[in-house]
Amino acid sequence: MLALQGDWAAHERALAAHGVGAVEVRTAADLDGVAGLVLPGGESTTMLRLMEGTELVPRILALVRRRAPMLATCAGVILLAREVRRPAQACLGALDVAVERNAYGRQLDSSVAELEVVDHASLPGDRIEGVFIRAPRIVACGAGVEVLARRGADPVLVRQDAILAATFHPELSHASPVLDLFVRALGNGR
Repeated sequence: MLALQGDWAAHERALAAHGVGAVEVRTAADLDGVAGLVLPGGESTTMLRLMEGTELVPRILALVRRRAPMLATCAGVILLAREVRRPAQACLGALDVAVERNAYGRQLDSSVAELEVVDHASLPGDRIEGVFIRAPRIVACGAGVEVLARRGADPVLVRQDAILAATFHPELSHASPVLDLFVRALGNGR
């Protein structure tokens, strides 16, 4: 659990409810022996600044290369994206998507929306809940990115290899099949 800034504690509580413990990652050494990683919502530029001068970025990218399960939510998607727009900013380039920051509005425009499930093999039912708080919008997906759920025409839950990326906050929903999917990936060693 990247615990530099943002809502990492909410993720920690949600995973604990699934019987999964979390290590609070603040240094590169904290990544030793982790089975997977959560990159939570928060403020992506602040997280990037806090990672400067540390070995966190290369160690996170090493986890991506070894296909360790990752869950990126909201700002976590911005961190992993290949391109960030409006405004442009640095990112890790690990997830083949382009995103626009704060595309669904400001903090006052936060909302809960019903999302259409696209990949029924991964998620049960036709709809899931999405909590959007200053959320990014995925505006382009590479060929290796699977869309699992949409909000209107917008992809809001995608998967690439072992990365599960939600532009919303599944940790804030009472029952989230997104967290179930991530926990299953952890259990499979993927």
